[in-house]
Amino acid sequence: MNNLLAGKRGIIFGALNESSIAWKVAERCHEQGAKIILTNAPIAMRMGEINKLAEKCQTEVIAADATSMEDLEKLFVTAQEKLGGKIDFVLHSIGMSVNVRKGVHYTELNYDYLNKTMDVSAISLHKTLATAYKLDAIAEGGSVVTLSYIAAQRAYSFYSDMADAKAMLESIVRSFGYHYGVKNRVRVNSVSQSPTPTTAGSGISGFDKFFQFADKMSPLGNAPADDCAQFCVALFSDLTKMVTMQNLYHDGGYSNTGITEQLLNL
Repeated sequence: MNNLLAGKRGIIFGALNESSIAWKVAERCHEQGAKIILTNAPIAMRMGEINKLAEKCQTEVIAADATSMEDLEKLFVTAQEKLGGKIDFVLHSIGMSVNVRKGVHYTELNYDYLNKTMDVSAISLHKTLATAYKLDAIAEGGSVVTLSYIAAQRAYSFYSDMADAKAMLESIVRSFGYHYGVKNRVRVNSVSQSPTPTTAGSGISGFDKFFQFADKMSPLGNAPADDCAQFCVALFSDLTKMVTMQNLYHDGGYSNTGITEQLLNL
């Protein structure tokens, strides 16, 4: 189907480079007729290639730290001015753990780092939604999608405090999703994606081995980033206007599979 997002306006958080899911989502939204604004933290913008994406999608980038209420307010106000109206959809694709980056074991977490993990990876969603709610920046029937991972429900030793952050993230989806649904029929959902070789994912110790394991565990194999982007487009579209407060698995069946012949035969 074409032009699923024709006439819609969106904000995409978190595109860093071509391996980013947010990058793929931005491309698909542009192809489906949406007008978008790209945003990322200033330090991430210096590290990535987001301006190349902006040129491709015929848009611009607004720098914003998603942990800063001041930055978020400026982002939503400016985005509405530039796009010509209220926002119809938002992708929150933000996650970072200093503990993981520095190889700190989960049983010995640095709690200052943990607070940063929670603020960036989970509370930033609450701040984003609270800012949009206060400003009435999201149009009636709009859609907000954030990216999660199954470690929010199950123990993955290598995922460390990011698992705790994802659990909080999904709780915010449910709690704020209720209030925003009542206020303005705005939908809030999380997508629990397969392990994906993004810059963030590939930085986790042992990622390559786990990627192969998950691929053999999943009846359909790991879900590629491009397919995740298409799924996000569907959630932004009017085809899913009654779906909210859900954590939706996009993982090739991994989340419901106990064991597979491929793994047993290794």
